[in-house]
Amino acid sequence: RAIVRSWRPDLLALTGVGPIVAATVLTAWSHPGRCRNDAAFAMLAGTAPIPASSGKTVRYRLNRSGDRQLNRALHTVALSRLRYDERTRAYADRRRTQGKTDREIKRCLKRYITRELYRRLETPPQPLDAA
Repeated sequence: RAIVRSWRPDLLALTGVGPIVAATVLTAWSHPGRCRNDAAFAMLAGTAPIPASSGKTVRYRLNRSGDRQLNRALHTVALSRLRYDERTRAYADRRRTQGKTDREIKRCLKRYITRELYRRLETPPQPLDAA
């Protein structure tokens, strides 16, 4: 916990991200420039959508490849946000009215969380004010 707090305290400020999840994300991310963009980070995390369309049906399935520990950490964040974050609940309700299943909603949410974490990791951490 102290290592994560000293290296990237900004991660712990995100909803659903605790010290274990933050450490898992930092371990997979490794260093700036490892992934060229958020799509590459999503492939690393196993949260990039995989087309599974057939005929006139357009849909996507879960990506079963990538870093499984990172994917599990993102799943934990998604479940935490679905339970405690009002904006995430509103998003899930909105997607449900569009006809998405709970599994598809979690897949979309994990991709969104991956994008958010990548952007946070690629920007240098801001020093915390002691005031």
